Amino acid sequence: MDTKMKIYDTTLRDGAQATGVSFSLLDKLQIAKELDRLGFDYIEGGWPGSNPKDMEFFKRVKNIPLKKAKIAAFGSTRRKNTCVEKDSHILALLETETPVVTLFGKSWILHVEKALRTDKEENLRMIDESISFFKKMGKEVIFDAEHFFDGYKDNPLYAIKTLHVAKDAGADCIVLCDSNGGCMPYEIDQIVRVIKEELRYSLGIHTHNDSGVAAANTIVAARIGVDQVQGTINGYGERCGNADLCVVIPNLKLKLGVGCLSDEALKSLTRISRLVNELANLTSNEHQPYVGRSAFTHKGGIHASAISRDRKTYEHVDPEFVGNKRRVIVSELAGRSSVLYKLEERNLNVKDPNLVSADLINKIKRLESQGYEFEAADGSFELLVKKGTGEYKKLFAVDGFRVIVEKRDDGKLISEATIKLKIGNRLVHTVAEGNGPVNALDRALRKALQDDFLQISEMHLSDYKVRILDTGAGTGATTRVLIESADKEDRWGTVGVSPNIIEASFIALLDAFEYKLNK
Repeated sequence: MDTKMKIYDTTLRDGAQATGVSFSLLDKLQIAKELDRLGFDYIEGGWPGSNPKDMEFFKRVKNIPLKKAKIAAFGSTRRKNTCVEKDSHILALLETETPVVTLFGKSWILHVEKALRTDKEENLRMIDESISFFKKMGKEVIFDAEHFFDGYKDNPLYAIKTLHVAKDAGADCIVLCDSNGGCMPYEIDQIVRVIKEELRYSLGIHTHNDSGVAAANTIVAARIGVDQVQGTINGYGERCGNADLCVVIPNLKLKLGVGCLSDEALKSLTRISRLVNELANLTSNEHQPYVGRSAFTHKGGIHASAISRDRKTYEHVDPEFVGNKRRVIVSELAGRSSVLYKLEERNLNVKDPNLVSADLINKIKRLESQGYEFEAADGSFELLVKKGTGEYKKLFAVDGFRVIVEKRDDGKLISEATIKLKIGNRLVHTVAEGNGPVNALDRALRKALQDDFLQISEMHLSDYKVRILDTGAGTGATTRVLIESADKEDRWGTVGVSPNIIEASFIALLDAFEYKLNK
């Protein structure tokens, strides 16, 4: 297929209806700018009149110079038995001054009678008069035929009649909606083919994911030849969500050959996915196709060995196409190939790969089984390999440490760390205070090393994460601590695991310092 597909994003409206998602006004404006930069054709900003935030968005977005995207205001057809020029919802849509208005109307008799509580003819008049009103106002009108597929299965003649009314009223595009998300791909295929032949008009598709096939349904409709696909970033939406544009778009472009985004824009897809997750304050789905952190991650040793020879053995597309990257995890399933691949990925030039012995691989597997994870702890991994291949330089040894936490009479909580080190033949004994045990240990280590190793002053701790590994064990649970450190040239992660959180922290902290000194 060599066609152009229009992308209609409804993250800011439909996506914001997902449980746990709440975008601030500034979030919505930032997302709109990013989606425009990505090259989307339409950005649905919200439902004016439903809340003050959406109205403010439409006011503010007018001051943002968009390169391509058109902002759409979303709302319903006029109320039953109401003059369209006096309907408050219609007037709220007009007040946004957006170039595009998206109207949804009923195409299922069940909804006409149960939800609208009106008759079939009045529903058709509501569709006709609402679209005609906005066309007279010079607007581009997109008509969302709500619950169309359920309506078609219930009464195909009436469902199709609603589409003809929308077409005759001047709608620029008619979108077929699987609003309950219950249709199967074969049903979408059959029905869209019928409508395409019957209407011979610009069509779009809008699907929900209640049956887990929203993306598949969208791709099926696109393959038949609809002109517009609707969806949300990361598939956010009511109930089980909408079609995930981060899945739909790469499938259209890379599998169907449908033009929708430029090659460069597609490379931003992973970044946009993670940005929207961050703004929504939600954890990214690591197993999300194309953009998830695990989408191109290889854990098994056989897999790692194969992709080192040809990535096609276990990857359906190049991760760089969507801005993602290939990762090989060193784990209990790893073999020698996994370790060698990881060394190459980190540009670690081990003098002799044959030095990567079975003992080293078994040690890595043993540590993984204890709760260590080297995926985000490349510093610890590099130290481990250097120790196993004889390339590690032992510059100092820890003789012991102690941490005291004290609450004083003035209410201040003080942590004090004492560390004993051996540097060469000298014993170095230092004490330092901090605002917490880890901070105190960090300061005491620096104090002990700074005179002999000036480069210590160049590094700083940039992040500290704690993960409880066996939650059922309560306060006796094993803890994994991940520390991220940085200097002017590099960032590295180190890891420590122990039932004692202070010890786990110290192991990770010690690795951070040793990595710096062994660079």
